[in-house]
Amino acid sequence: MSKPLTLAGLLESFFQRRLREQRNASPLTVATYRDALRLLVRYASARTKREPCRLEVRDLDRDVVLGFLDYVERERWNGPRTRNARLTAIRSFFRHVAASDPGALAIAQRVLDIPNKRTILQAPRHLSATAIDAMLGTPDQQTTLGRRDYAFLLFLARTGARVSEAVGLDAADVRLARPPHVLLRGKGRKERVLPMASDLTRTLERLHKERGLGSDERKPVFVGARGGRLTRFGATHVVRRAVRRATVRVPDLARAKVSPHLFRHSLAMRLLQSGSDLVTIQAWLGHASVLTTHRYAEADTVMMRRSLELAGVTPRSGKRFQPKDSVLRILEGL
Repeated sequence: MSKPLTLAGLLESFFQRRLREQRNASPLTVATYRDALRLLVRYASARTKREPCRLEVRDLDRDVVLGFLDYVERERWNGPRTRNARLTAIRSFFRHVAASDPGALAIAQRVLDIPNKRTILQAPRHLSATAIDAMLGTPDQQTTLGRRDYAFLLFLARTGARVSEAVGLDAADVRLARPPHVLLRGKGRKERVLPMASDLTRTLERLHKERGLGSDERKPVFVGARGGRLTRFGATHVVRRAVRRATVRVPDLARAKVSPHLFRHSLAMRLLQSGSDLVTIQAWLGHASVLTTHRYAEADTVMMRRSLELAGVTPRSGKRFQPKDSVLRILEGL
């Protein structure tokens, strides 16, 4: 009987052979799957009280995965969509497990049977200009860490970049000469070029000089405490630290679930309210379809009301229709 493959070996073959060689997955997909599985391994390690290097496939059974999915929603503020994205990564890994290790087929199948959580299409939340300004005012720019935090928060606020695009930014992607612009690499290896606001240009220029970054270097713009590229987890920590400090000025932030992605929603709403058309916003955000961008227009009740006023239409007053039939009354009350 062949010896069961180790969890470490399965993870290595999943990323090296399955994702990179067989599927030619994009760096963004690899990073997303890596983050999900790294979180799962850490959760399983804490739950089983075993070091990650000693974990086996059976330590990641259905109950552990279900507990992990509850954990990311409850403790890490992940919404149903993000929760489902984590599950997609886990399912992909367990399909690889089932194909590579027949002895783990039963465990893999039970994990693969975990359903997605039903999601409700909600209007995108966004931050007010006051809240964003309060967060930008929190980093201590007399320190290296504070200057890094300020530059990162300003980059999110001015570009609306996805967190993966922001942490993946290299010095060679930034052009500080006129006209200043930045190259972002989004989903599906799609690239887009965005102009940079003057305050962001000055901030990145100072950051480049401080770190000695050349304009053609493939070195990360935003780095962590150890000098390596800032991770998605590190980016979330930067935002949460700013939120905690900004609640003094904007108490409502204490109740808001602020993530790096919320800066993206906020910029989209500000572009819309300033008069930008949906196609322009779609190109700016890098949406594959304008239908994705359209939900910002649906969420903007201020613009809807303004359109009514400009058209000379005001909501009619009067009593709401009340059905007389008892059956209709029951249905109306549901």
